[in-house]
Amino acid sequence: MVQALPMLTGKQRRHLRGLAHALKPVVQIGKGGIDDGLVNAVDQALADHELVKVKLGESGVDRHEAADAVAAKTHSEVAQVLGNIVVLYRASADAPQIKLPRGA
Repeated sequence: MVQALPMLTGKQRRHLRGLAHALKPVVQIGKGGIDDGLVNAVDQALADHELVKVKLGESGVDRHEAADAVAAKTHSEVAQVLGNIVVLYRASADAPQIKLPRGA
């Protein structure tokens, strides 16, 4: 069973948004929507990098709903939804690379 992540605080989200600013999207949600292949690609990217950008293409789904659906299926947190870009975060179980500021 995968352990649920605690909700990120505003300060932690702000920190992650700053780190994600220079990143390029690594996965794109296309016309096929959110399928197993997309979930596997995002899951692998999160395992490799902890913080990833996902680009929303012409999938026709609401961007916030799509962000929440991908986050739920990959057991990650939505750090930001801005335009057609979603920033997702999931700490590595072995050795986290990103040190988050303390929560309130």
